[in-house]
Order: sequence, then C-alpha cells, then structure tokens
Amino acid sequence: MSSFFLTVLMFSVFALAMSGCQKEDDEKNLKSISLGEVTHSAFYAPLYVAMENGYFEEEGLKIDLTLISGANNVTAAVLSGDVEIGFCGPEATIYIYNGGEKDYIKTFAGLTKRDGQFLVSRKNIDSFDWSMLRGKEVLAGRVGGMPELNFENALKNAKIDKGEVDINTSVDFASLTSAFIGGEGDFVNLFEPNATKLVNMGFGYVVANIGEMSGEMPYTAFNARKSYIEENRDTIEKFTRAISKGLEFCRDNDPEKIAEIIIGQFPDTSINDLEVIVKRYKDADSWLETPIVSKELFENLEDIMIDSKQIKEYVPFEDLVENVYQK
Repeated sequence: MSSFFLTVLMFSVFALAMSGCQKEDDEKNLKSISLGEVTHSAFYAPLYVAMENGYFEEEGLKIDLTLISGANNVTAAVLSGDVEIGFCGPEATIYIYNGGEKDYIKTFAGLTKRDGQFLVSRKNIDSFDWSMLRGKEVLAGRVGGMPELNFENALKNAKIDKGEVDINTSVDFASLTSAFIGGEGDFVNLFEPNATKLVNMGFGYVVANIGEMSGEMPYTAFNARKSYIEENRDTIEKFTRAISKGLEFCRDNDPEKIAEIIIGQFPDTSINDLEVIVKRYKDADSWLETPIVSKELFENLEDIMIDSKQIKEYVPFEDLVENVYQK
C-alpha cells in the first residue's frame, strides 16, 4: 500500500473517530429528563414530533421516556422521584392536592384539549346514535380516571342518564383491549392505535369520538413536584418550548407529514393506518394551540369531577397550574 493511500486511510479513521467523539460530547452536554407517559398513543403526536424532530435537543435536553399505565401510577412515580416529569390527566394532581401532600404535583404545560378515546362497537352500526348505549355494557376504564369521567360526561351531553348504561369500571386501562377481545362488553373505549388494531383484527368497529361529545378540557398535561418546578425553572421552560414547537408543527402540517415524522414511535402500526389515526385526532381538534392550560378549561374538568362526586368543590387553579410557556 502506498504512503498516500495509507495517509488517506489513517485520516479517514481519525475523522470517523473524532465524529464519534463529537457525538458523545454533544450527548453529554444534554440534560437528561425522565418522563413518564400514561399511555403511548398517536393522540400525543405533538410530543413525539418534538422528540423526533429534535426540538428537545435544540433546548439542550434529552428525554428518557417511560410508559407508566394509569394516571395514578404516573403521579406516584413523580412523587417517589422515579420520574421527574409526569404526563397524564390533571385530575390526578387534584386528588394528590386534596390528599394533603405538602410538596404536591403541579401542571406546568398542556398538550391535549379533549378526550382522545374512540367508542368501539362489537357490531357494525351504520348510523350510530348515543341512545343505542341504553341497556348496553361499556368497558370504560377505572372509576375517577379521565377516560371514565369523560365518557360519563359524553353521556350527559348526549342526554343519556348514566344509570341507563352498564358502565364496566372493573377492567384496568391496560387490559381493555384484551378484555373486549375475550368477550366482555358490547362497547369499549379505546385510544389509538389500539382502536384501529382491534378493527383490523375483526373484533370491532369505531362508531364515535368521545372527545367531540364530552367537550374541551386539559385532558393530558405535563406535571412535576412543586419543588422541582421551583428549583429547575430553566429546564421546565426549555421543556415547554420544545412542546410548543411540536404543537405548532402538528397545527401547520397535514396528517401524512405528521405520520411520517412519528412512525418510528409506532413500529407495529402501518404508515397508512397511522395517517388515518392522526387525521382522526387532527379533525377532532384534539390539541392545544399553545401549552397554556387556561383556568376555563381547568374548571371544565373540575365541573365534571364535581358532577361525578369525585371531588366536593373547586380547588385553587393558581395552586395547581403554573403555566411557564414563553414564546
């Protein structure tokens, strides 16, 4: 081998090594944030867009995402320090506040503004009407959780007395699909991509969007201990800016483009199915314009909780929500 080619080879190896070192250095400079999400769904597309498009890295952050089924379990992980930031329904923060926790959990940014569940029927229904639920069993998730609360509110808005419907709350959130496949219930409430997967397997038919009937509220939001927000204000602001960019991208782009960006988050879902799913959420106006959680939306949530006797009275908005969003 000539000295020229040997020199070129050595330079290439050196450049490759330096590139690897630079990448490691860049990753070392990122601050890792542990984030616990209540479920993994295209309903949360703006979050995954922020991750896939590098918006967190632009803010100097690296997200370690962990799936923790159930809002009660997400907030328990935040309280224990297993995760720094939780992503779930704000109803869980209200329960903790009312429980007397001193270093309680506060919401600092929102993502979705209505329920992301779809009502799936065991039988094909050409023209669904909510009155068809009278006398039927519906798998609705655990009592007091956002899915179950919103389903009850949807019934109320549809002028259906919840006592006329057999609302099954005995099946935990993570087991709803398997329970329905196993023969439980006439209907089941599911997030995507589970609803579409169940349809593709031949076990059901999507007949309604629960969020459209239930109305607007801060359905899923980001939270942290009060002390963590106080001590890590800069980090929380950076995190929220990344979320804002994700929301803006989803607002300004079509479902096909959004699906292309987040397909890596859903390896078991085809790109065609994911496009359909994202379109459903976008058409339903599921996402907030900005990460701000307004007092009006928060009180809409409290109205539902008071109506369902989960809480007795309003809790102070200023205590439980601290919007840190800045353009």
